[in-house]
Amino acid sequence: MLHAIQNPFSLENQDAYLRWRDSKLAAYPETIESLLVEVSDPAALLDSEKQALVECCRKTNMAVYVTARGVDQKETPRSIGASLGLQRLDPNMLADDDGITSLTVVPGKLKRGYIPYSDKRMLWHTDGYYNTPEHCIRALLLHSVRPALQDGENALLDHEIVYLYMRDQYPEYVAAMMAPDAMTIPANGEDTVIDRPARTGPVFSVDTNTGALHMRYTARTRSIIWKDNAETKAAAAWLETFMNGDSPYIFRHKLTAGQGLLCNNVLHSRTAFVEGEAPESQRLLYRARYYDRINGTGLIK
Repeated sequence: MLHAIQNPFSLENQDAYLRWRDSKLAAYPETIESLLVEVSDPAALLDSEKQALVECCRKTNMAVYVTARGVDQKETPRSIGASLGLQRLDPNMLADDDGITSLTVVPGKLKRGYIPYSDKRMLWHTDGYYNTPEHCIRALLLHSVRPALQDGENALLDHEIVYLYMRDQYPEYVAAMMAPDAMTIPANGEDTVIDRPARTGPVFSVDTNTGALHMRYTARTRSIIWKDNAETKAAAAWLETFMNGDSPYIFRHKLTAGQGLLCNNVLHSRTAFVEGEAPESQRLLYRARYYDRINGTGLIK
């Protein structure tokens, strides 16, 4: 457990924060190419490959692996995740029987508001923002089998960078976003059947086991109720402005076949895309959500 005096995410510990801030910004990658890591065999990562992935995620909370083997196999993301300590899959109600979700266009799911199963754009979010604290999504893996014919680009943003800029400018906004009742996700269901009750919790929180910062967020207005006070609403507006601005810390990348996003559930969005009629031009990604964080990437190693 991280001692309180060492916690850089406590507003009372300015010295610890400034040390963490300097380390965070030092030699921060400037291009998506800096996050690419070649992987020869996903089932047996070389020590050098594992080290490169962990170091990248320790710095930016994300990396993009590139492999030519097992592109169309679910075992590829599963093996890479397991090699980095990701074991506890989130068996959400839309996942496949094995806990890994096949993301394809499914019109019936779009009608119920499930945007990941459509060709529509996805706004900024972290995965599992509607989960309970006991089922917090700490890591995410997206493996591309077939990209869309056109578009479908992801925007990626390290949530620690967002925290850093907000704290530098408006520490009172950070306090509002750390309140246990800052953000509520309404219940989900149809008619009298409730698939999930309303969830209330903070936007920013600290994992007591690793000392790492976690962010819970969605920009979907129909999926969010902000706490009714001035600080929280101003902080929410600041977040929207920052994420939709021209920050150099936002990476943009379309995953090609055999590439995968490995991350500590960073903020991400996706543009709309176009599919072709042929099966090979229809988008397919495998998504794995984990309760674990990538090994070696917390403040407490």
